[in-house]
Formats: sequence, C-alpha cells, structure tokens
Amino acid sequence: MTFTPENIFFLGAVLIFASIVISKWGYRFGVPTLLLFLFTGMLFGSDGLGLEFHSHEDAQLIGMLSLSVILFSGGMDTKRRDIELVATQGLMLSTVGVLITTGITGLLIYYLSEWTQLDIGLTLPMSMLLAATVSSTDSASVFNLLRTQHIGLKHNLRPMLELESGSNDPMAYVLTIALVDMIVTAGEFSGMTLATKIVGQLAVGGLLGYLGGRLLVWIVNHINLPNPSLYPILVLCSILITFTFTDMFQGNGYLAVYVTGLVVGNSRLSYRRETNTFMQGITWLLQIVMFLTLGLLVNPKEMLNVLLVAVSIGLFMMFVARPIAVFLCLQPFRVPFKAKVFLSWVGLRGAVPIIFATYPVIAGIEDADFLFNVVFVITLLSLALQGTTITAAAHWLGLATEEEKIGNDFGIELPDELESKLSELKLSEESLSGGNQLKDMHFPQGTLVMMVKRGNSFIVPNGQLELKVGDILLTIANEQMA
Repeated sequence: MTFTPENIFFLGAVLIFASIVISKWGYRFGVPTLLLFLFTGMLFGSDGLGLEFHSHEDAQLIGMLSLSVILFSGGMDTKRRDIELVATQGLMLSTVGVLITTGITGLLIYYLSEWTQLDIGLTLPMSMLLAATVSSTDSASVFNLLRTQHIGLKHNLRPMLELESGSNDPMAYVLTIALVDMIVTAGEFSGMTLATKIVGQLAVGGLLGYLGGRLLVWIVNHINLPNPSLYPILVLCSILITFTFTDMFQGNGYLAVYVTGLVVGNSRLSYRRETNTFMQGITWLLQIVMFLTLGLLVNPKEMLNVLLVAVSIGLFMMFVARPIAVFLCLQPFRVPFKAKVFLSWVGLRGAVPIIFATYPVIAGIEDADFLFNVVFVITLLSLALQGTTITAAAHWLGLATEEEKIGNDFGIELPDELESKLSELKLSEESLSGGNQLKDMHFPQGTLVMMVKRGNSFIVPNGQLELKVGDILLTIANEQMA
C-alpha cells in the first residue's frame, strides 16, 4: 500500500490512534512509550502491513520540525533555579562528553573488523560519522521518560540530565554535518576547522535563541489578541521562525529553540497555562508522528544484516564509552560515585540519532544505508535495555526520591502578573491543637485560605468552618511574603 492524498489522513489517524492504545498497555509493563511508537511504525511498514514510505527527505523534515518543538518545550519546562547548581556539569556532558563519546566509539568502529570477525570496512571518517550520529542522549526520550516514570532523583540529577539532553543535540548535529561535508568534498580532516565551526554555530545559536526568547516574551505580554487561544499558536510560530532564522545565519537552530524555551519558561508570561497545555499536547503529537515516521522508514529485514555489528557497538557505548565520558567530564566536580554510575546508564538514544543518520543517506554517501540501519538498531537496543530499567537503576543505587509535586490538588493556577503564590497545607492533629475552626488557625499576615479539600469534596471556607485532620487548605499569599 502506498500513501495517496485520498487516504493519508485516514492512515495517519489510524496510526496515531493505534500508537496511543498500544502505549497504554506497554506502560503497565514499564516499556517506554516512544519505543512502542517505533514498533507501531515498523508493524505498519513495508515488512509489516505493507505501508510504503521510503523518503528520507520527508522523514528528516518531520524530524527537524518535531525536534524543534520538543527542545523548546523541554527548555520551557526547565527552571533556572534547578539548573543553576548543575549548569557547568550539564554543559560539560553535552559538549566535551559528546566529543569523548564520538572519539572512543569511532575508533572502536574503525578497528572492530581487525580485532574481531566482523567485517565492517568503514573508513576512519565514516567510523567517526557513525559515532557522531549516536553520540548524544536523545532529548525526546529523556524528557518523556523522566516525566512518565514519576520518580524524583537526588543530587540534582534530573535537571542535570534534562540540561544535558537538551543541549547536546546541537553538538552532535554540528559534528554530523561537518563530517558529512568533509566526506562529500573528500577534504582532509582539520581539527581547527571543525572546532571553529562548532564554536561559531553554538555561539550564534545561543545568542539568537536568547534574543528570540526575550522578544517572544515581550510580544506575548504586550500584544492584545482577541482570543486567548491564539497565544499558544503565536508561540509555536515563533519557534519555527527562530529555528529557520538561526539556520540562515549559520547558527545552530536546535540550540536556539532550546535557549528560547529556557528564556520563555523562566520569564513572566501572559496566558502561561494555556501555552503550557497547548505545548504539552503538540509535543506529544509530534513525538508520536516522528517515531511513527521513523518506524515506517526502516526496513526490518535489512536490520538483520547489521544486527551483530550494531549490538556490539551499542553495548560498547553503554558500558564503556558513555561511562568513560561521564566520569572524565565530572571528575572536577563533587558528584557522588553512584550518581555518576546512574548518569552513565541514562545515556538514552532515540529519534535524534535516526534523524541525523538521514543526512548521509540524502547526501549520497557510500555505505550510508549501512550506517542508517546500524543507528536504528542501536536506538532500539538503548530504548529497550536502558529505557526500561531507569526506575530500577535509580532505586538500586539509592538515588530515587518522592517525585516533586507539580501544581496542586485543586487544579488552580494563577497568572504570572498577579505576583502571588498558591500553597497547600495538609492538616494534622498538631495543626488543630489550637482549635478546629479556620479562625483558630494562625497564618502569616497577607495569607488567605481560598478553598478546603475534604476527600473528594471542595469547600469554600469561612471563619466558622470546622476543620478535620486530613483536610487540605489552599492558600494564597504575595510572593514576597510567602
């Protein structure tokens, strides 16, 4: 079966619907939802139910669009106060860590056929290109897993992982594009040229991302649109404009949209609740579409020919290359040993390496199809082995904590411009020792009790309300007093 204008909407809806239903059952067994989306695409593909999709160009376009929004959303959800203490460590992992991982893995690939019976036959530049495509942790996979596993992590590991995964894709992208250009032009490898390109792209991307974020915040807060639903759409359009504009000036668009998300997420923003809700929905949709597309693109039969090679490289990255990079990058910092072990294990690969692997194919490089299939198998291995054991690893290493609560039990949020803070207080016997009425409670001046939750009931209180142990009070106070 082939895609036609008459059936593409129907087939697309069926694929997305099936992915969501399948992910519900997989979640019960701890299987990463993104892995199930990949499998769903493979199930409906040419070796499955017969849907024909072989356009690497279209897959790359869908991946670029999806990844831009995912990175912005991840940046928007990352709070500055959380990453300030781990910014240096996270950036070391996302830059130097990617370089170390690429170098070690590239050398392994190059010498693998000499050390073993595996006949890979890749040149050193091609070996480095293969390593570069899988050198970064995938932001979509990491953001998704950390939000769905419902666990907290000690030693600021969660913000460190989110910062690393959100900012290391640009480094891997620069390495991939530079190596592709070098192979296509048959140019000699120049470390200085590569370093200059990396620094230039990251500098331009970071600067334009910051400026774009400040401009977007100003526009959202000052423009007066007739319908609040238009604000999230305005933000979405700004993401795509920022990515494209940065690319026009030879900057790194992925870094730009991530920085834009950081700026927007840590600034006062009108209609934040509507924007957050919209971005969460569109991010999930694009993740599903991206993984489905990549699942349709691959030919499972071809993966069998590279299975042994890909598994060997994947296991080497998990147990050797990634741990070496993590321990070397974090050596100057006081990070506990168990935390380093956990960071070494959460080097998840996902859609990003597969998207990067389309660049050599589109460029017409010899052995590019071999590279693409190897990257796909490594991704499946990483999601299946690492993605399903994150929670177990955190508990085994004693790093798991109770997840920090987001929002409140009342489903109420305040606009940023009110400069007020909502808090919850669960009453105990000690809390009611001075009396069981609201007027007997001693709150700081300027604090008001808005609502009381008792079981599944909500009560608008007055001073004579009799309180009970287990009641949850929702209070509001000025942020300066809270």
